[in-house]
Amino acid sequence: MSESNDKQKKFFGAYVDRDTVLRLSRWADGLAWVVLTIYVLSWLLSLMLFFSQYSNGLFFDKGGGSFLMTFSLFSPYLQQPLPGVFYFFGLEALSKAMLILLDIEDNTRRAARK
Repeated sequence: MSESNDKQKKFFGAYVDRDTVLRLSRWADGLAWVVLTIYVLSWLLSLMLFFSQYSNGLFFDKGGGSFLMTFSLFSPYLQQPLPGVFYFFGLEALSKAMLILLDIEDNTRRAARK
């Protein structure tokens, strides 16, 4: 048996470099978690600031004594983390789509060799 320790020759018929796609996929995964973490931490800090201001009576001085007035002051805080969640799922979908397309390309190349 003749075993070769040489590195396997690169297939130049591929449209993309496999290592680059894997690296981009890993970066997209990591960036998705970083973006989500930043948005959630920002949201939590804003929420804590709102509750501290509310408990100290800052909003009552402005005439915010009713339930609807308080909810209208609080409702933007419910929407604040949504862009981060959408960015997270978008980056995760992009990462998984790159891996799926890489698998499709690899399976197509194997099927063509048979």
